[in-house]
Amino acid sequence: MSLNSSSSTNTATPIIEVRNLVKHFGPVVALAGVSMKVRPGEVLCLLGDNGAGKSTLIKTLSGVHKPNGGEFLVDGKPVTFQTPRDALDAGIATVYQDLAMVPLMSIARNFFMGREPVRRFGPLKFMDLGFAEDVARQEMRKIGIDLRDPAQAVGTLSGGERQCVAIARAVYFGAKVLILDEPTSALGVAQTSMVLKYVNLVRARGLGVIFITHNVRHAFAVGNSFTVLNRGRTLGTYEKSDIGIEELQNLMAGDKELQSLSEELGGMV
Repeated sequence: MSLNSSSSTNTATPIIEVRNLVKHFGPVVALAGVSMKVRPGEVLCLLGDNGAGKSTLIKTLSGVHKPNGGEFLVDGKPVTFQTPRDALDAGIATVYQDLAMVPLMSIARNFFMGREPVRRFGPLKFMDLGFAEDVARQEMRKIGIDLRDPAQAVGTLSGGERQCVAIARAVYFGAKVLILDEPTSALGVAQTSMVLKYVNLVRARGLGVIFITHNVRHAFAVGNSFTVLNRGRTLGTYEKSDIGIEELQNLMAGDKELQSLSEELGGMV
Protein backbone atom coordinates (compact mmCIF):
# COMPACT_ATOMS: atom_id res chain seq x y z
CA MET A 1 0.00 0.00 0.00
CA SER A 2 1.36 3.40 -0.95
CA LEU A 3 1.93 6.10 1.64
CA ASN A 4 2.18 8.65 -1.14
CA SER A 5 -0.65 10.95 -2.20
CA SER A 6 1.34 13.59 -4.11
CA SER A 7 0.68 14.24 -7.77
CA SER A 8 3.35 13.17 -10.24
CA THR A 9 2.73 16.31 -12.31
CA ASN A 10 4.55 18.64 -9.94
CA THR A 11 6.04 21.38 -12.15
CA ALA A 12 7.70 23.42 -9.40
CA THR A 13 11.35 24.38 -9.79
CA PRO A 14 13.48 21.52 -8.42
CA ILE A 15 15.13 22.18 -5.07
CA ILE A 16 18.07 20.07 -6.24
CA GLU A 17 18.98 19.17 -9.80
CA VAL A 18 22.13 17.55 -11.13
CA ARG A 19 22.92 17.12 -14.81
CA ASN A 20 25.54 14.65 -16.03
CA LEU A 21 27.42 14.82 -12.74
CA VAL A 22 30.92 13.34 -12.87
CA LYS A 23 33.22 12.48 -9.98
CA HIS A 24 36.46 10.55 -10.09
CA PHE A 25 39.19 9.77 -7.60
CA GLY A 26 42.38 9.53 -9.61
CA PRO A 27 41.80 6.81 -12.22
CA VAL A 28 38.66 5.52 -10.45
CA VAL A 29 35.44 6.90 -11.93
CA ALA A 30 32.77 6.91 -9.20
CA LEU A 31 30.12 8.95 -11.06
CA ALA A 32 30.09 8.87 -14.84
CA GLY A 33 27.12 11.04 -15.73
CA VAL A 34 24.35 11.12 -13.10
CA SER A 35 21.23 13.22 -13.65
CA MET A 36 18.35 13.60 -11.20
CA LYS A 37 16.07 16.20 -9.61
CA VAL A 38 13.82 16.53 -6.57
CA ARG A 39 11.01 19.06 -6.18
CA PRO A 40 9.19 20.43 -3.13
CA GLY A 41 6.75 17.89 -1.72
CA GLU A 42 8.39 15.00 -3.59
CA VAL A 43 10.15 11.84 -2.45
CA LEU A 44 12.76 10.78 -4.99
CA CYS A 45 14.04 7.29 -4.31
CA LEU A 46 17.62 6.70 -5.39
CA LEU A 47 18.11 3.02 -6.06
CA GLY A 48 21.19 1.01 -6.87
CA ASP A 49 23.16 -2.00 -5.77
CA ASN A 50 26.48 -1.78 -3.91
CA GLY A 51 29.00 0.09 -6.04
CA ALA A 52 26.35 1.93 -8.04
CA GLY A 53 27.60 5.34 -6.88
CA LYS A 54 24.98 6.19 -4.26
CA SER A 55 27.46 7.05 -1.48
CA THR A 56 29.58 9.25 -3.73
CA LEU A 57 26.50 11.07 -4.98
CA ILE A 58 25.29 11.69 -1.41
CA LYS A 59 28.65 13.13 -0.41
CA THR A 60 28.77 15.32 -3.51
CA LEU A 61 25.28 16.71 -2.86
CA SER A 62 26.13 17.35 0.79
CA GLY A 63 29.36 19.24 0.09
CA VAL A 64 31.87 16.58 1.14
CA HIS A 65 33.14 16.03 -2.43
CA LYS A 66 33.42 18.49 -5.30
CA PRO A 67 32.28 17.17 -8.69
CA ASN A 68 34.75 17.01 -11.56
CA GLY A 69 32.10 17.78 -14.16
CA GLY A 70 28.43 18.35 -14.82
CA GLU A 71 26.00 20.85 -13.33
CA PHE A 72 24.67 21.12 -9.77
CA LEU A 73 21.73 23.48 -9.24
CA VAL A 74 19.83 24.48 -6.09
CA ASP A 75 16.52 26.29 -6.63
CA GLY A 76 17.45 26.59 -10.31
CA LYS A 77 20.81 28.32 -9.68
CA PRO A 78 24.27 26.76 -10.18
CA VAL A 79 26.15 26.15 -6.94
CA THR A 80 29.59 25.05 -5.83
CA PHE A 81 29.87 23.86 -2.25
CA GLN A 82 33.25 24.22 -0.57
CA THR A 83 32.20 22.49 2.67
CA PRO A 84 29.25 20.58 4.14
CA ARG A 85 28.31 23.79 5.98
CA ASP A 86 27.61 25.40 2.57
CA ALA A 87 25.15 22.60 1.81
CA LEU A 88 23.44 23.05 5.19
CA ASP A 89 23.19 26.80 4.63
CA ALA A 90 21.51 26.06 1.28
CA GLY A 91 18.91 23.92 3.07
CA ILE A 92 20.34 20.50 2.20
CA ALA A 93 20.50 18.21 5.24
CA THR A 94 21.88 14.69 5.13
CA VAL A 95 20.92 12.01 7.63
CA TYR A 96 23.58 9.30 7.43
CA GLN A 97 23.20 5.69 8.55
CA ASP A 98 25.21 6.30 11.73
CA LEU A 99 22.92 9.29 12.54
CA ALA A 100 25.81 11.33 14.04
CA MET A 101 24.46 10.84 17.56
CA VAL A 102 26.14 10.14 20.89
CA PRO A 103 24.26 7.20 22.47
CA LEU A 104 24.98 8.15 26.08
CA MET A 105 24.04 11.80 25.54
CA SER A 106 20.44 12.92 26.14
CA ILE A 107 17.87 13.19 23.37
CA ALA A 108 17.69 16.96 23.85
CA ARG A 109 21.47 17.39 23.71
CA ASN A 110 21.68 15.25 20.57
CA PHE A 111 18.83 17.24 19.01
CA PHE A 112 20.77 20.52 19.44
CA MET A 113 24.31 19.15 19.11
CA GLY A 114 26.45 21.85 17.48
CA ARG A 115 23.63 24.41 17.70
CA GLU A 116 23.08 24.58 21.44
CA PRO A 117 20.68 27.27 22.74
CA VAL A 118 22.33 29.36 25.43
CA ARG A 119 21.34 31.32 28.50
CA ARG A 120 23.43 34.11 29.95
CA PHE A 121 24.16 34.70 33.60
CA GLY A 122 26.28 37.81 33.73
CA PRO A 123 29.41 37.12 31.66
CA LEU A 124 28.76 33.35 31.72
CA LYS A 125 26.89 31.31 29.11
CA PHE A 126 25.12 28.02 29.72
CA MET A 127 23.18 25.65 27.49
CA ASP A 128 19.47 26.28 27.96
CA LEU A 129 18.53 22.69 28.72
CA GLY A 130 14.95 23.57 29.59
CA PHE A 131 14.37 25.10 26.15
CA ALA A 132 16.15 22.21 24.42
CA GLU A 133 14.07 19.61 26.21
CA ASP A 134 10.81 21.44 25.49
CA VAL A 135 11.60 21.71 21.78
CA ALA A 136 12.70 18.07 21.50
CA ARG A 137 9.51 16.92 23.23
CA GLN A 138 7.28 19.13 21.03
CA GLU A 139 8.96 18.17 17.75
CA MET A 140 8.75 14.47 18.50
CA ARG A 141 5.13 14.80 19.63
CA LYS A 142 4.29 16.30 16.22
CA ILE A 143 5.15 12.97 14.64
CA GLY A 144 3.36 10.87 17.21
CA ILE A 145 6.30 9.98 19.47
CA ASP A 146 5.64 10.93 23.09
CA LEU A 147 9.02 11.08 24.80
CA ARG A 148 9.02 9.84 28.35
CA ASP A 149 11.87 12.17 29.20
CA PRO A 150 13.97 14.27 26.75
CA ALA A 151 16.82 13.97 29.26
CA GLN A 152 17.05 10.21 28.73
CA ALA A 153 19.97 8.86 26.71
CA VAL A 154 19.23 8.71 23.00
CA GLY A 155 20.65 5.19 23.01
CA THR A 156 17.59 4.01 24.95
CA LEU A 157 15.34 4.73 21.95
CA SER A 158 14.52 2.18 19.28
CA GLY A 159 16.27 2.39 15.92
CA GLY A 160 13.18 3.85 14.29
CA GLU A 161 12.80 6.46 17.01
CA ARG A 162 16.45 7.50 16.63
CA GLN A 163 15.94 7.88 12.87
CA CYS A 164 12.93 10.10 13.55
CA VAL A 165 14.94 12.23 16.02
CA ALA A 166 17.61 12.76 13.34
CA ILE A 167 15.03 13.69 10.70
CA ALA A 168 13.08 15.95 13.08
CA ARG A 169 16.34 17.71 13.98
CA ALA A 170 17.08 18.46 10.32
CA VAL A 171 13.53 19.72 9.69
CA TYR A 172 13.57 21.93 12.79
CA PHE A 173 16.79 23.63 11.67
CA GLY A 174 15.33 24.63 8.32
CA ALA A 175 16.11 21.89 5.82
CA LYS A 176 14.42 22.29 2.43
CA VAL A 177 15.53 18.89 1.22
CA LEU A 178 16.46 15.82 3.23
CA ILE A 179 18.93 13.23 1.98
CA LEU A 180 18.24 10.00 3.86
CA ASP A 181 20.98 7.38 3.59
CA GLU A 182 19.49 3.88 3.90
CA PRO A 183 17.20 4.96 6.77
CA THR A 184 15.43 1.58 7.04
CA SER A 185 18.33 -0.78 6.40
CA ALA A 186 18.74 -2.01 9.99
CA LEU A 187 15.12 -1.72 11.15
CA GLY A 188 12.37 -4.22 11.81
CA VAL A 189 8.92 -4.05 10.24
CA ALA A 190 7.30 -1.83 12.90
CA GLN A 191 10.25 0.58 13.04
CA THR A 192 10.43 0.75 9.24
CA SER A 193 6.74 1.64 9.14
CA MET A 194 7.36 4.43 11.68
CA VAL A 195 10.13 5.96 9.57
CA LEU A 196 8.26 5.65 6.26
CA LYS A 197 5.19 7.33 7.75
CA TYR A 198 7.34 10.19 9.01
CA VAL A 199 9.01 10.58 5.61
CA ASN A 200 5.55 10.89 4.09
CA LEU A 201 4.62 13.50 6.72
CA VAL A 202 7.76 15.51 5.89
CA ARG A 203 6.91 15.35 2.18
CA ALA A 204 3.37 16.57 2.89
CA ARG A 205 4.87 19.64 4.60
CA GLY A 206 6.48 20.64 1.29
CA LEU A 207 10.03 19.42 1.79
CA GLY A 208 11.89 17.45 -0.84
CA VAL A 209 13.29 14.06 0.14
CA ILE A 210 16.01 11.98 -1.50
CA PHE A 211 15.54 8.50 -0.13
CA ILE A 212 18.56 6.28 -0.76
CA THR A 213 17.89 2.58 -0.48
CA HIS A 214 18.45 -0.83 -2.03
CA ASN A 215 15.05 -2.04 -0.78
CA VAL A 216 12.60 -1.62 -3.64
CA ARG A 217 9.53 -2.33 -1.49
CA HIS A 218 10.42 0.40 0.99
CA ALA A 219 11.04 2.77 -1.91
CA PHE A 220 7.76 1.93 -3.59
CA ALA A 221 5.81 2.47 -0.36
CA VAL A 222 6.83 6.13 -0.06
CA GLY A 223 8.33 7.33 -3.35
CA ASN A 224 6.91 9.60 -6.04
CA SER A 225 9.70 8.89 -8.51
CA PHE A 226 12.66 6.56 -8.78
CA THR A 227 16.13 7.15 -10.17
CA VAL A 228 18.15 3.98 -10.77
CA LEU A 229 21.96 4.06 -10.67
CA ASN A 230 24.26 1.42 -12.06
CA ARG A 231 28.06 1.66 -12.06
CA GLY A 232 28.03 5.42 -11.63
CA ARG A 233 25.49 6.15 -14.34
CA THR A 234 21.80 6.97 -14.38
CA LEU A 235 19.83 4.15 -15.98
CA GLY A 236 16.66 6.22 -15.87
CA THR A 237 14.10 8.07 -13.77
CA TYR A 238 10.55 6.77 -13.55
CA GLU A 239 7.30 8.10 -12.14
CA LYS A 240 5.42 5.75 -9.84
CA SER A 241 2.53 5.49 -12.28
CA ASP A 242 4.88 4.30 -15.04
CA ILE A 243 6.68 1.39 -13.40
CA GLY A 244 5.97 -1.57 -11.13
CA ILE A 245 7.97 -3.17 -8.33
CA GLU A 246 9.14 -6.13 -10.40
CA GLU A 247 10.40 -3.96 -13.25
CA LEU A 248 12.10 -1.60 -10.82
CA GLN A 249 13.80 -4.53 -9.10
CA ASN A 250 15.05 -5.85 -12.43
CA LEU A 251 16.40 -2.44 -13.42
CA MET A 252 18.20 -2.04 -10.13
CA ALA A 253 19.83 -5.46 -10.26
CA GLY A 254 20.44 -5.34 -14.01
CA ASP A 255 18.45 -7.56 -16.36
CA LYS A 256 21.56 -8.95 -18.08
CA GLU A 257 23.22 -9.88 -14.79
CA LEU A 258 20.06 -11.65 -13.59
CA GLN A 259 19.66 -13.51 -16.87
CA SER A 260 23.31 -14.58 -16.83
CA LEU A 261 23.02 -15.78 -13.22
CA SER A 262 19.81 -17.68 -14.02
CA GLU A 263 21.47 -19.45 -16.93
CA GLU A 264 24.54 -20.26 -14.84
CA LEU A 265 22.50 -21.70 -11.97
CA GLY A 266 20.29 -23.58 -14.42
CA GLY A 267 23.32 -25.26 -15.91
CA MET A 268 24.39 -26.49 -12.48
CA VAL A 269 21.16 -28.37 -11.84
